[in-house]
Amino acid sequence: MLTATSSATATLSSRFDSPVGELVALGDGSTLVGLYFGDSAQLAEGLNAHADDEAFSVTRLWLDTYFAGGRPQAEPSIELRGTPFQVAVWEQLRHIPHGTTCTYQDVATAIGRPSAVRAVAGAIGRNPISIIVPCHRVIGSDGSLTGYGGGLDRKQRLLEVEQRLSTAPA
Repeated sequence: MLTATSSATATLSSRFDSPVGELVALGDGSTLVGLYFGDSAQLAEGLNAHADDEAFSVTRLWLDTYFAGGRPQAEPSIELRGTPFQVAVWEQLRHIPHGTTCTYQDVATAIGRPSAVRAVAGAIGRNPISIIVPCHRVIGSDGSLTGYGGGLDRKQRLLEVEQRLSTAPA
């Protein structure tokens, strides 16, 4: 389930070790509202959230499957919190196929705002649910890796995880 809102705060958190560093999940027990890198400045919202690993068991399974090179089937319930424009951008990111990339221009065009490339880039930079809402799949128009809140080295590693699955023999 995907919803857009700007109210309520995350009350629960869980920390995960991953091949790209520590990840911190935030939510209310039934929905995931944030998945941040442990060193992210955006994580401030969840610093006072109560630790509860069980509340994020579906998120953990999703991440374990993803980092093992699989395509996760069970997806956590997600609530995207932002402006209507941001939510439209983040929802579009979810349509980028696993193992592929697209440009910021592609995203802007897909949401019906082809001249809003900079605004799209800004919204992508504020994506609250990294990896699951795959902003790492968006690249520059020249094919270069650009602008990733988790750092370009992480973006490259996430794309490599997906590329290994895409090129693996059947």
